[in-house]
Amino acid sequence: MRGGYLAVVLVMFTSACGGAQKGADSASNQPRTEGQRCLEDAETPREPKPDAPRSIAVSQILVRHAGLKRPEGATRTAEQACLRALKALNALKSGASWEDVVKEYSDAPGTGDGSLGRIKADDVDPAFSDAAFALDVDELSYVVKTDRGFHIILRRD
Repeated sequence: MRGGYLAVVLVMFTSACGGAQKGADSASNQPRTEGQRCLEDAETPREPKPDAPRSIAVSQILVRHAGLKRPEGATRTAEQACLRALKALNALKSGASWEDVVKEYSDAPGTGDGSLGRIKADDVDPAFSDAAFALDVDELSYVVKTDRGFHIILRRD
């Protein structure tokens, strides 16, 4: 009797939850699109290394979108911006030079290499800081979402 009750509870729970599978959009039970995955992954919290130095040198690729408080002329959606940042990351992983990818994909003004110089954890957005201080020297971050847009971060030292 007890096993039958448990089976009924499990069926009811699964039905109430929509029975959605991991990797599916629970509203429509459809697989998530690449853009949806990018947006979710870009918001994944990163943990800075406990032994990270007080300051590090970083460069960035920044991709803005129209939904920002300060879009600075960007007209793309957040999903399009995330996918553009992901495309930049994939270009880097495929061997493209940092400078070429910065020129092609970054919306950040300033130096041609995306350098932010040396930063301390409290100098930048917490999501940016956590991702940057989680990196090893010469390591690239995944796409990171902040209130300024989507970033690819390169730790220089």
